[in-house]
Amino acid sequence: MELVKKKIHMDRIANKAGTQMVLEEDVNISDNRPDASHLIGARGDVVLEEVRVGEDRVNLKGKLQVQMLYLTEEEGVCASMNAAIPFDEKINMEGAKNGDMVIPSWSIEDLSVGLINSRKLSVQAMISITLEREERLEQEAAVDLYHEEPVEYRKRVFPVLQAAVSKKDIFRIKEEMELPSHLPNAFSIIWHSITLNNVEFKALEEKIALQGEMKAFFLYEGEGDNDKTRWYENTVPFSGMIECHGCRENMIPDIRHSISQCNVEIRQDLDGEERVFCIENVMDLDIRLYEEENLEVLSDIYGVSREIEAVTTEVPLKSLFFHNSGKCKVADHAKIQNTEMHMYQLVHSEGEIQIEEQTIVENGIAVTGTLCVTTIYLCTNGQNTLYTTKSTLPIQQVIEVPGIDTSCVHRIWWNLEQLVVTMLDSDELDIKAVLNYQVMVFALSKADLITDIKVTDLDMNKISELPGMVIYIARAGDTLWDIGKRYYVPIAQLKEVNELTSEDIKMGDKILVIKGMG
Repeated sequence: MELVKKKIHMDRIANKAGTQMVLEEDVNISDNRPDASHLIGARGDVVLEEVRVGEDRVNLKGKLQVQMLYLTEEEGVCASMNAAIPFDEKINMEGAKNGDMVIPSWSIEDLSVGLINSRKLSVQAMISITLEREERLEQEAAVDLYHEEPVEYRKRVFPVLQAAVSKKDIFRIKEEMELPSHLPNAFSIIWHSITLNNVEFKALEEKIALQGEMKAFFLYEGEGDNDKTRWYENTVPFSGMIECHGCRENMIPDIRHSISQCNVEIRQDLDGEERVFCIENVMDLDIRLYEEENLEVLSDIYGVSREIEAVTTEVPLKSLFFHNSGKCKVADHAKIQNTEMHMYQLVHSEGEIQIEEQTIVENGIAVTGTLCVTTIYLCTNGQNTLYTTKSTLPIQQVIEVPGIDTSCVHRIWWNLEQLVVTMLDSDELDIKAVLNYQVMVFALSKADLITDIKVTDLDMNKISELPGMVIYIARAGDTLWDIGKRYYVPIAQLKEVNELTSEDIKMGDKILVIKGMG
């Protein structure tokens, strides 16, 4: 007699830790860049170069990359510069040890850049970093039984979400955008913004298909005396395949993506003119693929000719409770920050979603946060001056998840699908945005699964005390299985003797039990 076992592969977040860092540094404008007369705007990005896990701690090494756009002392001319502020941070994380998988995420809570003088800028930033320590669980469960002697066993089905694939990979996006005919040739790129929107993944056989949109904005120096600072914006679709061993169609993708490298250069078109922006992005992918399975396992066993004791182990189980996507609309009017720099023409707007809190409520998840919108515009001062203003719109959304409770674990991914910013007048903007979200909710439970059996000879004293024939009157909750197990009689025999076509019985039914038949 031998159990047939199957391995269950699952993952779980063992614990979380986090910290906030304040970075400050004065940055000199490099010698090959012109003097600054006015700061237009800045944005930051965190690059993690090393995540080193030790005993009860995680060391993070990286840098804050800051891009700054400013006006030069020459009328209507913009310039930009980059700065990198390194950091080396130790975060306490209970239970962490060398070799653990730790997943970092970060957000820049505040970025402030000021102009000290024409050759020096001050940078201050507060960065929040969250770490999730992930555990891989592997458990065996009995799914069948090889036997030659008489034995009765039952099975039960558990919905299980198995962790099928876990790996890191990259995907390169190469696109070209050509300037329309009404814009002058590009002499050099001053500033660019590249974002990926509406990225979707689909599991196929041994590969993952992905598609999305790349939105690009360029400030550039145009050729000619009168074409100093110009701009161009475009959105193009992209798609591709990622090789992924072990991937199968209909697996559920849980993939985090970010741009780790972005290179932009100007190339010549077919006529030999500098009119083509060539973009090459490297997308970092943290890939997890899950597979839903209705796992049929042994739930109980009893012997007829020998005593069989099932050995059970409490096993944590993870199942997919809810998986869906949806949209959230955000709209508001916003005044510009500096009312002395009135708007003449909008140039570019981009938004960043910052989620502050996610709380499980009755039949849903309440999400609060902000959409931070940065708008570049031309001023009405007659000098063709660029300026920026920042607007903050509240996000308040309840994502409907029927039946969710606080024992569930959820993940939500947000991205900006559409952003429309228009001028109401020279001091006020109308902002409308559509946000996409994808939500996965996991149900966590524990079950006693059979992992072994003990087979011994029957206790003859116990058997001799059982009657050779008895009429058993069923009580509330009794099943044919309970009666057969009590008297060491096969279920099929009970059905045959009592002329039953199913195992259904009810309280008060009289069941004839004959020991030792057949």
